[in-house]
Amino acid sequence: MIKRKDKQKDNPFYDPTLTKRHRSSRRFKRFTLTSLVFSIAFLIFFLFDIVTKGTPAFQQAYLKIDVTYSQEAKQNYRKAIDKKYQNIVSRAWLRTIPMEIENNPELLGTKTTIWVLADDQVDQYLKGHYYKLKRKDRALIDDMKADGHAELKFNEIFFKNGDSKTPEYAGLKSAIIGSILTLIITMIFAFPIGVMTAVYLEEFAEDNKFTQTIEVNINNLAAIPSILFGLLGLAIFINLFGLPRSSPLVGGLTLALMTLPIIIVSSRAALRAVPDSIRQAGYGLGLTKIEVTRDHVLPLAFPGILTGSIIGLAQAMGETAPLIIIGMIAFIPDSPGSIMEAATVMPAQLFTWAGMPERMYIEKTAAGIMVLLTILISLNALAIYLRKKYEVKW
Repeated sequence: MIKRKDKQKDNPFYDPTLTKRHRSSRRFKRFTLTSLVFSIAFLIFFLFDIVTKGTPAFQQAYLKIDVTYSQEAKQNYRKAIDKKYQNIVSRAWLRTIPMEIENNPELLGTKTTIWVLADDQVDQYLKGHYYKLKRKDRALIDDMKADGHAELKFNEIFFKNGDSKTPEYAGLKSAIIGSILTLIITMIFAFPIGVMTAVYLEEFAEDNKFTQTIEVNINNLAAIPSILFGLLGLAIFINLFGLPRSSPLVGGLTLALMTLPIIIVSSRAALRAVPDSIRQAGYGLGLTKIEVTRDHVLPLAFPGILTGSIIGLAQAMGETAPLIIIGMIAFIPDSPGSIMEAATVMPAQLFTWAGMPERMYIEKTAAGIMVLLTILISLNALAIYLRKKYEVKW
């Protein structure tokens, strides 16, 4: 009986390295599969940790107590409530009483029972987290909870207020508006300049040393650390042109510098994907190069250009380092009314909250990350949708 090895030796087409190559292929396949499993496991762990920590922030502790709007309360807000509640009611809410009386004079001399914002330690106690409360305050809260006078309600403050040094009164509103204004400025400057640069380099520029140098520099700019763009924005827009520090205008221009290489590279790829037959057909009909590019090539490449621009915008939205350099990490309690006023953005706001000592800021940071991830995923989903809807295949 002829053995298998003898058959293989007699076969002139047998490759002795084939068995080794098959083993190597199987090892590589197992390695890639293991890497994929680890990546998915890490992503699931990350999302689970963020959701677990951030979900409680969407609820806030409120207490139902008697509030007296008197002349004494107008002078000293602590007089508006009973002394036993002063340690468990939010000081930030108490400070609003004199202004409320000022804005609503008919409240003066009245006493009402309303739901008021609780202190952050009360909020953590009701959620079962770490807290610092005296025994008498815990007993009072337990009695109020049993009577239905202490509850967790939807945290509107998180979306309606700006930043605050009092954790239960801090929100994301000013950071969200600052992010929107900053991104609007980014796209106004980065999108047209990036697309026009890509069109020139791909359709009109000659292949010489000058254009080759520009292409190399654009590719290098897409890979350098983002903090260097912050230094560039500080040197040019603030120190040279004297634009307001921490403003959405400066932040948007700085992010525009960072986003430009991404838009240029993605736009050139979209233009390159348009078949030459489209251009040749246009030339055959007597159209000029500008008419072919404007009326045929650019509209066909626009879905890819838009997709790359949205992805670049999403990346810019998550940047913190360049905005820290230009001062957009400052304490901004009020929402900016224009692009020239001081503002902050969501990543910088979350960076600030992450360094605060109060336990409540931890869950607010995680909740803010959930909001930011939702926006980024939505932008990427929009880019995929636009690419699929308007994509033309040849």
